[in-house]
Amino acid sequence: MRIAFLIGALLLCQPEQAGIHAQIEAVARKARGRVGVSCSAPGTTVDCDYNASEKFPMQSVYKLPIAMAALDAIEHGKFALASEVRFLPSDLISPDQRSPLRDAHPKANVEVRIDELLKLALVESDGVASDILLRQVGGPTGADKYIRSLGIDEIRIANTEKELGRDDGLQYRNYATPRAVVSLLRRLADDSPLSREHTAMLLNWMTITETGPRRLKGKLPNGTVVAHKTGTSGQNRAVTNATNDVGLISLPNGKRLAIAVFVVDSSAPENVREAVIADIAYDVWVSASHQP
Repeated sequence: MRIAFLIGALLLCQPEQAGIHAQIEAVARKARGRVGVSCSAPGTTVDCDYNASEKFPMQSVYKLPIAMAALDAIEHGKFALASEVRFLPSDLISPDQRSPLRDAHPKANVEVRIDELLKLALVESDGVASDILLRQVGGPTGADKYIRSLGIDEIRIANTEKELGRDDGLQYRNYATPRAVVSLLRRLADDSPLSREHTAMLLNWMTITETGPRRLKGKLPNGTVVAHKTGTSGQNRAVTNATNDVGLISLPNGKRLAIAVFVVDSSAPENVREAVIADIAYDVWVSASHQP
């Protein structure tokens, strides 16, 4: 009887999965570029994989694994949240790259606490803050090694924000597959490699982030909790190389949907690119919410 029930449940799920894939494909065409999607929700069969094993430039999405590497270093006694680090003139990044820290201290030469750097990197996607944290964990090599230690092999951290600002082509070296990012998000949600305190701190910063209000969150019901990290490139000859958002979205049953949506090399305007992410997130959220 149990086997028959499971087979029946699987057959019932197949049309629903076909439906969500068709919805994602239809929405993705509007991007006029390359779109990658992956998701996971505990206790459901939701499957939204769409180019999920392809490589996409992360842009500022990579600030999430960098922040995790910094918190891991804290837990191993290398420095503390209250430790102060010098913001050096050599840390300054291109004027067209986002950095509230640089805007507040255009000549640099100030001490900044590690917890403030983490908050700036995650809440305001501050490039200078991210680079200073990266320096503390041994540069891109150190952060990349940390992510690999978690058993996640399809996320690559190869360059600093400063280097990315000097050469657009480098962003394709700092890549992730949507599936790998979802694996990282699931670790945070279900079996975090960080302490309970640091995990809660990290997710809180991701929840109050000021970036991307019209992406994953754009069409979800009011009050839906979204802990996320965006990534955005500049434009290159009327093509935007990366418009991304990844995160954990609360479901009505209290569980969390992990989702990653990447829009790459798109000729569509910003409002369309962001609407693509919002529409996909909403469709997946509905599908996951309606499963037992």
